[in-house]
Amino acid sequence: MQSKLGRRSVMAATAAALATAPIIGAEAQARRRIRFSAVFSDQDIRADAMRGFQQDLAAQFDVELHLNATLFRQGTELVAIQRGNIEMANLAPQDLSRQIPAWSVMASAYLFRDADHMRKVFNGEIGAEFNRMAREQLNVHVLGPLYFGTRHVNLRPRKRINTPADMAGLKLRMPPGETWQFLGEALGANPTPVAFAELYTALQSGTVDGQDNPLPASRTMRFFEVTTQFVLTSHLVAYDLLSVSSRFWDGLPPAQQQAIQAAANKAIDQSTQRHVAQEQELVAFFRAQGLEVYEPDVAAFRAEAQRRYLASPQSQGWPPGILDRIAAVR
Repeated sequence: MQSKLGRRSVMAATAAALATAPIIGAEAQARRRIRFSAVFSDQDIRADAMRGFQQDLAAQFDVELHLNATLFRQGTELVAIQRGNIEMANLAPQDLSRQIPAWSVMASAYLFRDADHMRKVFNGEIGAEFNRMAREQLNVHVLGPLYFGTRHVNLRPRKRINTPADMAGLKLRMPPGETWQFLGEALGANPTPVAFAELYTALQSGTVDGQDNPLPASRTMRFFEVTTQFVLTSHLVAYDLLSVSSRFWDGLPPAQQQAIQAAANKAIDQSTQRHVAQEQELVAFFRAQGLEVYEPDVAAFRAEAQRRYLASPQSQGWPPGILDRIAAVR
């Protein structure tokens, strides 16, 4: 009797194991890899946010974080997504505008009032329109805008800057790309393309006279060591787009899509809160390091930048009335 029961128990256990094997195999097969590429360093606030993203998804995905342009150099991440070389990246809106001219408005100077205004625009009807363009024309699914501060001018020479005319002749490092270079011109400077990873050396050697970045990035990258002043032009509310390949996204079940979106929303919120808090503290920090920090005639910078944008071929590709629509968002 005992042997019969033993055989029955073994047979039952075997049957149960065979029944669950396909389920275990299916779960293992469903686990996907997400390769993420960004140019910011591993000391950046955004790196902390993405480590949280990685942790939040650890039960379902193998998220690989490739930071500091170690996988793809600045400006090449979009093409890498389109070719299927990576699943996810931190994309600059300026890079999207290379393939979709209408997107250049979203990277223009003095467009957003602050981080909250930018977030409201992207969470509303306008953001949905531009994200749809990215999906339909670039095969990129935008998860949301990752704020990393408001950009200001940071210079080596001690020349006092009050209006765009005072920027004449200054070699201002701007990231590579036509949209970025035009932004430098709109500030009155002589824009010079230099990759982010090479910027400290370019400032140190005098290859460029200055750079424009948000205060938190300038502290993380220690640009204050090789410059003398920050001119608080507030010319661009800086953000990148947390984005995934549409092909990758469409291949996921709804539950996993929701998990990724929730983790992205959390990372975006945490990064925004920390950047806003740091921006308020860093003026005192840079002054303590011996740098001048002051506000120029921002109205003059805004007027000149807007004049240049509206007179340029760039604005011809913008959706009609888009500036007024964005300004009206409250």
